[in-house]
Amino acid sequence: MKKIAVISAILEEPISCQNEFNEVITKFRGSIKGRMGIPFEEGISVISIVVTGELNEINSLTGKLGNIEGVTVKTSISKVEI
Repeated sequence: MKKIAVISAILEEPISCQNEFNEVITKFRGSIKGRMGIPFEEGISVISIVVTGELNEINSLTGKLGNIEGVTVKTSISKVEI
């Protein structure tokens, strides 16, 4: 069953990692329901991504994003299945 999740990402050096970040996001575009990014003047970007999918798909996306140099990721997953 599918679940809803929010993936929070902090890009510490967005200029060097945003292309790879966006490439990963594009591969999972079917699961992504919304995305909000906030650039900070200090050179850091904060991105929240709302996704729906199977648990292994959500974990795969989180893992791929977390493996990008300069990206820190945390995920909250709903307890309720949809």
